[in-house]
Amino acid sequence: MKVAVVGATGLVGSKMLQVLAERNFPVTELVPVASERSVGKEVEFKGEKYKVVSMTDAIAAKPAVAIFSAGGGTSLEWAPKFAEAGITVIDNSSAWRMDPAKPLVVPEINADVLTKQDKIIANPNCSTIQMVVALNPLHKKYGIKRIVVSTYQSVTGTGAKAVDQLTGERKKEVGGDNTEYQMAYKYPIDLNVIPQIDVFLDNGYTKEEMKMVKETCKIMRDDAIRVTATTVRIPVMGGHSESVNVEFENDFDLDGVKSLLSDSPGVIVVDDPANQLYPMPMDAHEKDEVFVGRLRRDETQPNTLNMWIVSDNLRKGAATNAVQIAEYLLENKLL
Repeated sequence: MKVAVVGATGLVGSKMLQVLAERNFPVTELVPVASERSVGKEVEFKGEKYKVVSMTDAIAAKPAVAIFSAGGGTSLEWAPKFAEAGITVIDNSSAWRMDPAKPLVVPEINADVLTKQDKIIANPNCSTIQMVVALNPLHKKYGIKRIVVSTYQSVTGTGAKAVDQLTGERKKEVGGDNTEYQMAYKYPIDLNVIPQIDVFLDNGYTKEEMKMVKETCKIMRDDAIRVTATTVRIPVMGGHSESVNVEFENDFDLDGVKSLLSDSPGVIVVDDPANQLYPMPMDAHEKDEVFVGRLRRDETQPNTLNMWIVSDNLRKGAATNAVQIAEYLLENKLL
C-alpha cells in the first residue's frame, strides 16, 4: 500500500515512520511530505532512504492513505485536496476534531463509526486519548457523570523547539554550557511548571483544556459527561501524566475497577502502593499502552474514583493512534 506521511521531518512525523515500521504496516511505497524548505531532504524508513516531496507531488502520487502531522493550518488547506483526490486522510491536528461531519477516533473506543465515505478522519488530542482509553470501560459499566482532570504534560507535546529549550536550560544549569537555544515558551521550563498549554480563551480556560472537554464527549458519544480540565507543561520528555477524579452514576468496588481495566485493550494497571509501584512517564516512554495506577476512592463524596494515567504522548497520543486507525481501515476494507 502506498502511504504518505505529511510532516515527515517533524517530531511526530518521525515517530509515525517509526511506528509504521514497528507495526509492520504494509507500506509498499512511502511518500514523505513536508514544507517546501524540506523538499529534497531524505528520511529513512526500514533501512531505505526516501526523498521528501511537496504536497502537490504527494497528491499526484495517489497514496491510499495520508497521515498528517503538519499543523492545523496545513491540514485545513491541504486535507480537503487530498480527500478530493480519493486519498483517505488521518489528521493529527485540531483542525477537524470538532467538525460534526468528521469522525474523531480512538480505535479501542469508537472505530465502528468509520465508513468508506470518511476521507478526513481526526486523530484526537494526545491528553484526551490516554484519558478516554482508561475511562471508556469504566463509563460503560458505571456511567460517568463528571471528570476533573489535571495534566502534567511532556515538552515533546510542543515539539522539537521545546525539547531544545529544556535540554539547553539543563546543560546550562548543570554544566555551565552557554550554547544558544530558542525559547519555545515564554518562561524557563527546566525546574519549573507552566500552567498554560495553548492560548487562553474568553472563559479563562486554555484551548488545550477545552479540547479535552469537547473531545471527550464526542469520542465517548455522551454529551452529558461534564468535564473540567487544567493542563500544565512540566520538564519531562517521556510522556504525559494525568490526575483524574471521576464521579459515576453507580457505585463501584476497587477490585472490580482494577479487574475491568486490566482486561481492557491498550490498558496496563500498575497499582501496588505497598511496593511503591505506579505509572511514571519514564516507564511509558516508547510504549503504546496507557498505564493506570493510584486507584483509590474519593472519600469526600459517593461513587467517585481518583486515578493516575500515564502514556507516551508521541506514540499512543499521536503516531500509534493514527496508525491504529489506518490498520482498522485496512482490516475492514474501508480503504
